[in-house]
Amino acid sequence: MWKWIHQFGSPKYFYQFAGKLAPWLGGISLLLMMAGVYLALFDSPPDYQQGDSVRIMYVHVPAAWMSMFIYMVMAISGMIGLIWNLKISNAVAISSAPIGASFTFLALVTGSLWGKPMWGTWWIWDARLTSELILLFLYLGIIALHSAIEDSRKAARAVSVLAIVGVVNIPIIHFSVEWWNTLHQGATVTKFDKPSIEISMLIPLLIMAIGFKFYYASLLLLRIRCEILQNEKNTAWVKELVQS
Repeated sequence: MWKWIHQFGSPKYFYQFAGKLAPWLGGISLLLMMAGVYLALFDSPPDYQQGDSVRIMYVHVPAAWMSMFIYMVMAISGMIGLIWNLKISNAVAISSAPIGASFTFLALVTGSLWGKPMWGTWWIWDARLTSELILLFLYLGIIALHSAIEDSRKAARAVSVLAIVGVVNIPIIHFSVEWWNTLHQGATVTKFDKPSIEISMLIPLLIMAIGFKFYYASLLLLRIRCEILQNEKNTAWVKELVQS
């Protein structure tokens, strides 16, 4: 098993592996999101209070989930990179940042579009919204920090430390609706007893969420390949790859 882990951590092996796997993950993502969009628009009913505006949920909620999930991936990868100094873990952390920032921005924009007809305003300094905005700043800070440091090893360590420190914001986002009085509705899907959402709404929501995860995995592998080429540009196998 350790031999397999060591091989998987090799930049050359991972580059080849990612190139084969990424198109398959992208194809699965496309099929899932097509099915999810169809069910969300044509099969799921309008909400009895929100009407058809509730359909924003099928993009907003999965995007918000992804914004937190990706940051956790970054923090765990950063921790692994600091402890075991695995190049692939460092590549996962920094390659995830732009994707996570995109999902966070999408969650904020769709939340604003959803909030206008529901709350009567595009933005309010609600606990959930504010902590999600802080998450976007963390992503942007990590990207800026990585770009500002020329030494790739020092940049990887700095990114890992910032990602680990910033992870404290994730439980704040998740539990903000329980810890403070907010306009944002509480949990409906992740309840321990029973999700308080109609099954015809839940199914497309979960399909979209899974589709987003496959999209992230596919895009992450492609970005890691680019990161590997950048970091390993002086190695013999990359020079051979470029010349072939």
